Amino acid sequence: MAHDHHDHDHDHGQEPPSDMALRVKALESLLVEKGLVDPAALDAIIDTYEHKVGPRNGARVVARAWSDPAYLDRLRADATAAIAELGYGGRQGEHMVAVENTPEVHNLVVCTLCSCYPWSVLGLPPVWYKSSPYRSRAVIDPRGVMAEFGLTVPDEAEVRVWDSTAEIRYLVIPERPAGTEGWSEEALTELVSRDSMIGVSLARAPETGA
Repeated sequence: MAHDHHDHDHDHGQEPPSDMALRVKALESLLVEKGLVDPAALDAIIDTYEHKVGPRNGARVVARAWSDPAYLDRLRADATAAIAELGYGGRQGEHMVAVENTPEVHNLVVCTLCSCYPWSVLGLPPVWYKSSPYRSRAVIDPRGVMAEFGLTVPDEAEVRVWDSTAEIRYLVIPERPAGTEGWSEEALTELVSRDSMIGVSLARAPETGA
């Protein structure tokens, strides 16, 4: 699916919690109160998905692709297998496809039906990714949506929108920033953000990410 258009609300921490968030919090409080769930265990799980199970996992995949042409070829041929080489897989990361940004093509990922998302490489999906406005506008006006994130894609570049499903999920390989020749994979990892692997931003410039 490739469209040249998106729409959505951004969560800047100022909006009140959604009904679903309030329900989850209420359920969490009830389970803790009844002694069925350990708050520390919940915190550990959330921390794992936010910081360990992603998005640094995805950043390592991108850094390896930037620095190892043979790995990039394997990623193109079978992203699921190539990602598994680095030890990442499992929940919602089984059927992966890597799409590469170039000066001619910019890729954006959305899930129009729900919020299918590759947890194993990107961690927990951001609130805005799951919102109805983003899911609808990403397809209709992708350039407008990216502009709201501060990203302007040149008019001459094609914008491709990829619709994730329960059967397939996408990982954007952002363009490697200029001036990073000779950088280690670890240093390159610091330039890759979750948003750049969804397509709403670019990889960080060396002066801001190294």
